[in-house]
Amino acid sequence: MVKPGKHATLKMLWAQALAGSNPAFGTRINPMQEYLSEAIVLDRLPNGDLDGRIVFLTRRFGKLIGKAKSIKKITSKLSGHLQPGNVVQVRLVEKNGLQVVDALKKSRLEFSPAELHFLGEILADSEPEFTIWEMLVGNNFSWEKVLRILGWDPSFASCAACGGQAESFHSRTQEFFCKDCASKLRPGEVIY
Repeated sequence: MVKPGKHATLKMLWAQALAGSNPAFGTRINPMQEYLSEAIVLDRLPNGDLDGRIVFLTRRFGKLIGKAKSIKKITSKLSGHLQPGNVVQVRLVEKNGLQVVDALKKSRLEFSPAELHFLGEILADSEPEFTIWEMLVGNNFSWEKVLRILGWDPSFASCAACGGQAESFHSRTQEFFCKDCASKLRPGEVIY
């Protein structure tokens, strides 16, 4: 019987560890997961002194939040590509959360940063929203349609405060309000 060499044994043990079949390794070792998708940058949030958290609406994976290292440095190569409203080709790697590894700006959408931030707040994480994606990229975006797709149909809503006709939507409470009641709320939290 021929005994495998040391190198072959290490390769075999590593393959078994990745497959989860060697009890000596205990739990399964997962290699890093990589995500490559076209995405719209919805928001850019601070994360420490130099890093940032980027909120994406990806075509394939829905809303994802990735950490971008050193994005606030003047020499950052990713900073210009990861501005709210940019359509980018993005590569994310799952390592202690999602890390933005690469991004390339393809085009720019004409939406205000406040609208994109609001959209990022009401979308669920990791839920693909193909219709909303097509509305944004195709320039036929409507808050009424988006709210209807996400389960808040404005046609059946009434004001949460007075019962009048709903004309606006409050993001924090996820309630509809009439024009008079909405004027008492913070302007940055109300759309429609």
